[in-house]
Amino acid sequence: QVQLVESGGTLVQPGGSLRLSCAASGSIFGIYAMGWYRQAPGKQRELVATITSGGSTNYADSVKGRFTISRDNAKNTVYLQMNSLNPEDTAVYYCNADILKRSGRRTDYWGQGTQVTVSS
Repeated sequence: QVQLVESGGTLVQPGGSLRLSCAASGSIFGIYAMGWYRQAPGKQRELVATITSGGSTNYADSVKGRFTISRDNAKNTVYLQMNSLNPEDTAVYYCNADILKRSGRRTDYWGQGTQVTVSS
């Protein structure tokens, strides 16, 4: 069994910063790409940022220059540092990971989501 557990979501004022974390646990042999997605009310889930096991990153245009994704492979954890937040960043943020289990099976996993609300 593999679990992704996100943390760090909360209410923050416009212009503020927030750091999200997502830790993977369970029967893990290795983790390929990890990423963050978000879903605002009434909208489809969208890509925020991804990072490969080697550290290559990719960002949505809307967050470039404001958000930074990073990972600690020893801890099976991915982070999302969010700066200069604005109300349009309000959404449930989901962690995603492409995981190779010890059984040899490779599966895509999602976390349960963490709410980020940007409001004064």
